Amino acid sequence: MPEMDSAFYTIGAQRPKRKSRIRTSETEMQHLLIAWIAISTAFAFVLSGSARHNPFSEIVVRYFIVSMFTVGIGFLFHELAHKVVAQRYGLWAEFRMSPNLLMFAVGVAYLAGWIFAAPGAVYISGSYITQEQNGRIAAAGPLMNILLAAIFVMIGMQSGFVEGLGRYGGLAVYLGVKINLWLAGFNMLPFSVLDGKKVFSWSVPAFVGIYLLIILMWISS
Repeated sequence: MPEMDSAFYTIGAQRPKRKSRIRTSETEMQHLLIAWIAISTAFAFVLSGSARHNPFSEIVVRYFIVSMFTVGIGFLFHELAHKVVAQRYGLWAEFRMSPNLLMFAVGVAYLAGWIFAAPGAVYISGSYITQEQNGRIAAAGPLMNILLAAIFVMIGMQSGFVEGLGRYGGLAVYLGVKINLWLAGFNMLPFSVLDGKKVFSWSVPAFVGIYLLIILMWISS
């Protein structure tokens, strides 16, 4: 499930001014909504097994709802974390979905029952950005997934609440923890356009620290 952030700026010494207001657009909101629904649909098909061939069956609908509030939120908040930090540095940053890859993800999930998910990217543009700022923007996505995983762990500790969610409560907690940690770990790989390469270029200690946190949480959960 690769996440592909695109950026257009010059890495230099001049620091963009920090701006507190988070800006968005109608186009971005539409793209986020479509990507959220598409990714949730793809995971619902995979989780439903052979039942996916009836896409409006009760089991597919239930798994879709579970996916929206676990997997879907993981993707959504990962992208928004990049956006918020970039905009705090005074850069323009908005999410844009990848229609072809989203259709491919849903199609493969329905036909073959496996996931390939690349919902889109946060596009960033500005005049200058330091290597530290570039690294912090990249780290924001995986760190958000780690935070979400921790929240799901705490929810899982509330056995009464989980039981109140019904037969899918335990699955929702499990997916919320494991998928968010998987997203964090995958995106922290120091290769290609992944976040880990930017974090590693900025700070090896930060890179190692984030990866150790992911591993420890995975083992302990």
